[in-house]
This record gives sequence, structure tokens and C-alpha cells, in this order.
Amino acid sequence: MSSAKIHLYNFLKWAAICLIAGVSIGSAAALFLRSLDFVTNWRENHKWIIYSLPIVGFIIGALYYYIGGTAKKGNNLLLEEHNNPQSKIPFKLAPLVYIGTILTHLAGGSAGREGTAVQMGGAIADQFTSIFKFNDTQRKTVLIVGISAGFAAVFGTPVAGAIFALEIMLFKNIRVADIIPSFAAAYIAHYTCLSWNVHHTLYHIPIVPSLNALTIVSAFLAGLIFGVTALLFSRTNEVWSWLFNKIKYEPLRPLVGGIILVAAIALLGSTKYIGLGIPTISDAFNYPAGNYDFLIKLLLTTFTLSGGFKGGEVTPLFFIGATLGNVLVLFVPLPMALLAGMGFVAVFAGATHCALASIALGIELFGMNAGVFVGIASATAYFASGSKGIYSAQLKEGAKYQFYNYVKRISNL
Repeated sequence: MSSAKIHLYNFLKWAAICLIAGVSIGSAAALFLRSLDFVTNWRENHKWIIYSLPIVGFIIGALYYYIGGTAKKGNNLLLEEHNNPQSKIPFKLAPLVYIGTILTHLAGGSAGREGTAVQMGGAIADQFTSIFKFNDTQRKTVLIVGISAGFAAVFGTPVAGAIFALEIMLFKNIRVADIIPSFAAAYIAHYTCLSWNVHHTLYHIPIVPSLNALTIVSAFLAGLIFGVTALLFSRTNEVWSWLFNKIKYEPLRPLVGGIILVAAIALLGSTKYIGLGIPTISDAFNYPAGNYDFLIKLLLTTFTLSGGFKGGEVTPLFFIGATLGNVLVLFVPLPMALLAGMGFVAVFAGATHCALASIALGIELFGMNAGVFVGIASATAYFASGSKGIYSAQLKEGAKYQFYNYVKRISNL
């Protein structure tokens, strides 16, 4: 076969993979988002279901313990297989994490949705490995396709989704050939999800001040606080995980966690901190938040996920950042909505160590003018959040070293 025919074959093959994966993952994300809306509304109208958290936790724990296998690793399985390919992601990861997340939200666990969408995307995309007999390099690309499509579809941010998939795998190790499939799959999945009449939450920042010495210093100060909060999120997650790991029979972990969560929710006397918390996130852009809303959400989310319930960290990180930014208006001289938007993105940047994806996310959600402030806060939070993020299998090489490689890699494109 001539070189031209080989290039044409490879182009058509990857175009087909991006199309099929994008449509499949976008449709799966649409089903997932609609399911989340349904169970969230049902829970809010039948709050007695929260008392079932221990039982639901045991069911989730038993499912993963007895039939989960390597799927128990969740997002870290995708990262491990990209860094050191061993075996195909089991397809059962997709239905398992879907069921586990829906049950978690139905019963009132504090969790997100990104982790579920990314795992579903990775599990679906990696099935192409068997079909095309991919080698390790090609398999890494198809995992990036799955992650970008899942993130883009669930949040409605295709650029951030594509960059997130490249960045989470440590950008300096990404090949130029990975970039186009990542963006193609992200956009296809995004528009596929929209075609199912799924609507994403819109956020608005009405006032963006001009850049001057005061506003720039204020953005750095806010970013530093957001970064420390992201560090607190990661370390709190580690503490809860260490405690839960002392329970040797894994299905008992979410059962015990569920009992404590029920008690905590009853003590708080409110359901604003459970589930996704999107109404509270939206309110943070317009109305004063509670001074401790961010801290309560941080504690409940890390406890829920460390205990074995399923979901993601990203939407809770948005909650934590937006409500914290809302409170910072008391001493940081920037508009409340802008601080909420900065926190929304910057805490995510610090916790995931994905600064570039975070900046892209901020620009997609809030526009270019606000994106400058979001970028300053996100970069600062990234450096202030320590060397270890929420994905334990992510390669750790230090913030300054990673930044050097970002710049070096971009300059070589």
C-alpha cells in the first residue's frame, strides 16, 4: 500500500472513530444528565429517600466489590492505562459508574458528574482497541478521545474538554497527532448531547472591571486563597480515604459513610449541600452566600466520595469555588459575580492540576473579558495547590517543572 493510501486510511479510520465515539458518548452523557435531573427532582420532592443512604451505599459498595474488578479505580484506571497500557478498559465500567452515580444522587450523596462522564467515555472509546488491534500509542489516543468527549458533553464546553483530556495525561507527553482527535471528539459529543435537547446551566458575570494594579493584585490574592482551598480539598480527601480504608470489607465503607452522612444532613437541616448543588452555584453569582457554604460542601463531598459513593469532584469544586469567591467580596475589591466565576474555575484548576483546561473553561463559560481574571486566579491557584491533586495516578513532577514543559511543548507545535 502506498504512503498516500496509508495516510488516507488512517485519516478515515480516526475520523470514523471520533464520529462514532463522539455520538455514542454524547448520547450516553445526555441520558446521564437527564437521569440526574430526574433523580434530583424526585429526591427533592421525596426527602425521606435520604434515610436510605446507608442501604444505597452498601448496594454500590457490593456491586463494585463483587463485579467491579479494576473498574473500582475509576478515573485513575484511565490515567494508569494511558501512562502504562496493560489491558483494555472493561466496558462494564460505564454501566457500573452510571448506576452508582445515579443511586448516589438519588439518596442524597454530595457528588458531581464529571468523573462518571469521563469514565463512561473512556470505557466506550477503549472498545475500539480490540476492533482495530491498536498498539500502545494508538490506544493512548483513543483514551484521550473518550475523556475529551465525556467532559465536553457533560459540561457543554468542548474546548475545555479537549484540553482537559490532553492536560490530565500530562501535556508534555502528548503527541501532536492526539490534538485533532481530542478536539473532534469533544465537539461531536457536545453537539450530539445538545441534539438530545439537553440544556446546560448558563452563568453570567455582568460587570468586569478594567485591568489595573489593584485589580491584578486582587486577582492574585483571590487565586492564592482558591489554591489553598483546592489543597485542602485534596488533603481532606486523603484523610477520609485513610480512615475508610481501615474498614477492610469494602461494602461496609459506604454503609458506615451513609449513616454519618444522614446524621450530618439532618444536623444541617438543609439539602442545599447534597447532590450537585447547581442552584446554590447559580445563586452565588447573584446573591450573598453563607460564610461556610464552601467548607460544608468540601467536607461532605470528600467524605461521600472517599466512602465509596460514586460521582465526580468537578461540580462540587465549582460549588466550593463559587461560594468561596462570593464570600471573598467582603475583603477583595472585585465584583461578587466575577469573584464567584474566578473561584468556580480556579479551585477546579488547583484540585485537578489542569490550569490550561481551566482557563479555557473560564473563557467558554464567562467570556474573554472575565477570562483574563479567571486566568490569573487559575494560574495562581495551580501553583498554590501543592504538587499533588485529586487524581492519584496522575504523574507528579512539580508545578514549576510542568509549567516549563507546557511552554516548551507549545513552542514546538
